Amino acid sequence: MFKYNKALILFFFLSANLSATILVVNSVDQKENELQVLDNTKATYVSAKDLSKVLTSRSPYVNKERMKMVLYFSDTRIKITSNSSFVLVDEEVYHMPIHAKDVGDDIFLPAVPIFKILKQTVLPGLSYDPNKQRLDIDVVEFNITDLDIEQKANGTILTIYTREQFKEGHISSFEHGNGWFYLTIQDGIVDTTRINKVDTRGVVAKVTANQFAESAQIAFRLRSGIIGHEMFQSPDPNAIVITLRTPFDKSAERIRTLRNRWRLDTVVLDAGHGGKDGGTIGTSGTREKDIVLDITKRLGMLLEKKTNIKVVYTREEDVFIPLWKRTKKANESNGKIFVSIHANGNPNRTARGFDVFLLNESKSDEAIELASRENAVIKLEEHSGDKYKELTGENLIMATMAQSMFIMESEVLADLIQEELGNRLDSPNRGVKQAGFQVLVGASMPNVLIETGFLSNPTDEKRLKQSSYRQKIAEGIFSAIVKFRSIREALLAEG
Repeated sequence: MFKYNKALILFFFLSANLSATILVVNSVDQKENELQVLDNTKATYVSAKDLSKVLTSRSPYVNKERMKMVLYFSDTRIKITSNSSFVLVDEEVYHMPIHAKDVGDDIFLPAVPIFKILKQTVLPGLSYDPNKQRLDIDVVEFNITDLDIEQKANGTILTIYTREQFKEGHISSFEHGNGWFYLTIQDGIVDTTRINKVDTRGVVAKVTANQFAESAQIAFRLRSGIIGHEMFQSPDPNAIVITLRTPFDKSAERIRTLRNRWRLDTVVLDAGHGGKDGGTIGTSGTREKDIVLDITKRLGMLLEKKTNIKVVYTREEDVFIPLWKRTKKANESNGKIFVSIHANGNPNRTARGFDVFLLNESKSDEAIELASRENAVIKLEEHSGDKYKELTGENLIMATMAQSMFIMESEVLADLIQEELGNRLDSPNRGVKQAGFQVLVGASMPNVLIETGFLSNPTDEKRLKQSSYRQKIAEGIFSAIVKFRSIREALLAEG
């Protein structure tokens, strides 16, 4: 059980000419502290160092060269990286809609997303009101405290220990087609730190606990399918007991089938544009379709020479390929990841650097404009009919829901690409972003879109015209794919 001294955190924002701070008031000892926030930013960013000092009892680990930081909450580690929108809580990946910023030797995090992540993982008593600029930390007593997993010959027994009996109808459970089994408990307050560290066995390969406003959820990744489950509440001791039933003789065969299905043996590489669609044209006439095809072929050559991964190209020469045919080819070739490579453009010629994009609702005007420009190629397609739906509102929600089972892996792949390119390129790292790209719709696999640089910027264009620079880009993406494969194979090794 976690207990926190009740603390009241009041926010006072000074004028733009002064250094903005957050006043922290601890109601127990009435001592005051301050959290630094960044001036002149649309969103409120809080200092990671100050968060660690005020909310934890242990100093953070800081890697100044790579601008990475680890915050310690009890025995939970929270890893953050500058210019990244991903937060790693132990081994669980969480995504923020905007990325962190570095200032000096500190990292500043967007307040609303990071407080939400802290509430879900290590501080369930956290309550943040952005309108009142107020953060409360209250005493919390968990009513879901521990988990035991026991393997049997014909199944696995899950015992979730609780401090009370929950009302009938407040507990629901189901097996999802994505390979996860979900348990949701209304009015539950779960010790996520304890549950997430439970040793797995039997049909359970991984456990993830999340705290929401009015409920707690525990998700179990299954090594194989189950033929049914039963659930009941035990009064002595208080516990929720779930039996996951598996067949006696087919579990090993199902595990092998799942491993083969998810093994990363085929990568689909998509060189953007082509043929009558030249894409962005640089200030000195450099064509996007030529630059990205060269990078794509260099990447494919590295994969073919240095791994046993099969490479499928959506185009290998200067031809026009409709967007819908690109993901259709990826699916038909049984691709395991889809990587679309592009070069950027902007009326503002000072804009430069590289981005990595995921399919989702655009979070900025710039991302919306970029997606609109990339999607405009549809106008060049003959007889496109009703193959495309406008990627806004309900249509975008449906497209992202169809890929929900791949979103976490897409985020991991995007983060690895962003990191590997950042280690190799002397170019601004613009981070991982989200936008509604039609070329990613329908890809039944983890997928990302990479903007390698701005042809509209003279410096970026000059570098992209250099074969040595394009080779660095290919090597960075290659290294990320190899690391991604290692992560996936480690998960497959679990069963």
